[in-house]
Amino acid sequence: MQATTPAEPATTSLAGHRLDPTTIPLLLTLGLGVFAGALDLGVLSPALPALGIAFGVGARDLPWIFTLYLLANVVSIPIMTKLADRNGRRPVYIACVAIFAVGSVIAIAAQNWPMFLTARAIQAFGAGGIFPVATAAIADRIPPERRGAALGLVAATWGVAAIVGPLFGGAVTHFLSWHWIFAANVPLAVVVIAMARTTMPVTVANVRGPLDVPGIALLALGLLGLMLGLTQYDVTGATSNMNARLWLSAGIAALIGFVFAERHAKEPVIPPRFFTDGQLALVYGLEILIGILEGALFFIPAALIAAEHLSYAAAGAIAAIGAVMFVVVIPGAGRALDAAGSRVVLAAGTTLTAAGLAIFAFGFADVWIAIGAMIVAGSGFGALLGAPTRYIVTNRAGSKQRSAAVGLLSVCLILGQILGGSLAGGVIGSQADAVTGYHIAYLWFTAIAVVAALVTFGLHAKARERAEARP
Repeated sequence: MQATTPAEPATTSLAGHRLDPTTIPLLLTLGLGVFAGALDLGVLSPALPALGIAFGVGARDLPWIFTLYLLANVVSIPIMTKLADRNGRRPVYIACVAIFAVGSVIAIAAQNWPMFLTARAIQAFGAGGIFPVATAAIADRIPPERRGAALGLVAATWGVAAIVGPLFGGAVTHFLSWHWIFAANVPLAVVVIAMARTTMPVTVANVRGPLDVPGIALLALGLLGLMLGLTQYDVTGATSNMNARLWLSAGIAALIGFVFAERHAKEPVIPPRFFTDGQLALVYGLEILIGILEGALFFIPAALIAAEHLSYAAAGAIAAIGAVMFVVVIPGAGRALDAAGSRVVLAAGTTLTAAGLAIFAFGFADVWIAIGAMIVAGSGFGALLGAPTRYIVTNRAGSKQRSAAVGLLSVCLILGQILGGSLAGGVIGSQADAVTGYHIAYLWFTAIAVVAALVTFGLHAKARERAEARP
């Protein structure tokens, strides 16, 4: 449905673009929901050392707080996007937020490592559907020429969460206990649910068909095998890697089985037809690389604590400086999408990210260099996260395929985050000295950012991108 028709009210200015005033409550509702889900990605990063002490786990196990959350996201996304296409955006969005709140309550009460990981999985199963369903709802209401600004505004809440998360998590851990980090999620979820009941569209794309259960299972098993293998792998070769190799082999075998299963599935998790479009295939590959880089953000406070012996609150505050740049850059990046096209925005974002991560890799033992690195890398991530790749996908996918196409983009991002988090855990855990481990890990992240920058040159320029956009 178009955002405006001749019979509708006059438009108003929002972030430099003219949008239907009736979309503002919708964008607020979607933004708050995305904020709730995004908050849990960064809120625990300064609490990692405290969680390790509380549960008696080390560097190889702590990434599971991050990667298991993402794995449950992967399982959730195809289920929730399918349900959103079948039953409408509103009821599925509300269900996702409610499940997320239930997981938060369990996390507050967790007394042991398995219970805590279970809570994280429940949270993630709910959070997995929030962003793709929100993106599809925007595409349903707002036309292509104004969609970049709207996506940028909603994505900006991700940046706000990235600021609040480390600050809130570090302060609560320092002055109270990590248990109470999740306390804000419950009232926030109640507010979002109440707003969604009146502002969310009940859009149904009338897409029917079975859920690809074998595909989801094989994908989850494949990612689980890679997670176990990467986090257990000793990159120094000082110990036997037999178990790690077995897990990696099992994961790769499951993913190969997943590829074959998708070719024959009636409604596949990753529709092969999307990869017949060269631009979409390139964007999905780029999104995996962006996800790997995003995994680097999770370990920044822990690296600062290890190198400089900062408090949880101070480490969280430095990490939040980078997130401040998200908020500054993301809305402008959304407007730049409409003005200059996605290739320019993504090329700039990957270049800045590579520079910032390189500075951090060599200078995180000095607080001022670390702050400078956060400013540069944060600017780069602000141009990468949220809107640019979704702008391409929502423009190229038709209305009946849009939710699935965006869901696949989220799967690719999460796949990258899982690989990035698992790789960092393996590299850091392989070193006797944690500071050396973080240095090597961030050199790897820098190299990956350079590769991502090179990939952006394969994207179409603005004129061709706009000409190929679908309603």
